[in-house]
Amino acid sequence: MRLLLLACLRARTGNATTAARIQTHLQAAGHSCVLKDAFLYESPAEISNLTCTDKFDAALAIHLYKGGRLLQGSKIPFGIIFGGTDVNEDVKCKEKRQVMGAVLEEARFAVAFTVEMKELAAAEWPDARKKIHVQSQGIKTTPSETFDWYRFLQNAGIPTDTGTLHLFLLVCGLRRVKDPLYLVEVFSDWHRKDPSVHLGIIGPAVDPLFTSEVKEKVKRAPGVHILQELPQEELHAAVRACFALVNSSSSEGMSAAILEAMDLAVPVLARNIPGNAAIIKHKETGLLFSTPQEFIALSKSLMNDPIMEKEIITKAKDYVKKHHSWEGERKTYQNLVLRLQ
Repeated sequence: MRLLLLACLRARTGNATTAARIQTHLQAAGHSCVLKDAFLYESPAEISNLTCTDKFDAALAIHLYKGGRLLQGSKIPFGIIFGGTDVNEDVKCKEKRQVMGAVLEEARFAVAFTVEMKELAAAEWPDARKKIHVQSQGIKTTPSETFDWYRFLQNAGIPTDTGTLHLFLLVCGLRRVKDPLYLVEVFSDWHRKDPSVHLGIIGPAVDPLFTSEVKEKVKRAPGVHILQELPQEELHAAVRACFALVNSSSSEGMSAAILEAMDLAVPVLARNIPGNAAIIKHKETGLLFSTPQEFIALSKSLMNDPIMEKEIITKAKDYVKKHHSWEGERKTYQNLVLRLQ
């Protein structure tokens, strides 16, 4: 089949990474899968023209609203993949909720990353329950073996000659829902008392106006750094070398960065929100915090308890291997897409 896959494809974001992974899965089964950025299109009519002109047999979209709305009334069959903002944010808007319900009604199948996400969707659109499949994100990390960690730190202005360094890495697109400023103030206060701790924020400038706000705040926060974006293999290498990965989002679907850190044997400290709590069991596979002050307390306990750190790393890696199989994800999408024939 010749398949169209619509997603928000801004480089180095979770959506783009997920779309590329699904494309790889489908092409491995002999299909032709073409990625298109949903942001480049405004109406279903444009996509209808595209599918006719380029002779697509079927389509997939990530996000019921951002991508799925463009497939409404489609002349070709399609499947849909939930994004976190669908059930966490967009559902609060009456107009968007109606559009998403209509998209679900037309879709041959839908995919949710977690049981919790499926239940939220099924509560909103009960008639769609039977067509929603749960398939967690498949994880395969590929850290670069030639990445120069020390040069990376030096370029960021992080001292490498002061003995122990505890670099906490916050990987996220710079937009409000990821809330990268949530920990900046308390972390900077902690750094003043303990110069060994640093917080690095790394990710694409998704919202230019908000990015300027983040940069201004960080300028006045010793120990907190905006780090240069990296290609995926180098980012995996940077995560592997840091002390811990941090997630401070106010809303998440399923954070690939958290799962990748688990796979790379790096402890995770994540904000206690439903999307994060669905993949982290507190003090077993990671640490969940509800306030900035709790983040500091848990970080200190992690630094001072190497036995707990090792147990968390081991259990987290086992969890990813068991529940986030890349091969399992491949098989699911290859089977589901047959419903579009």
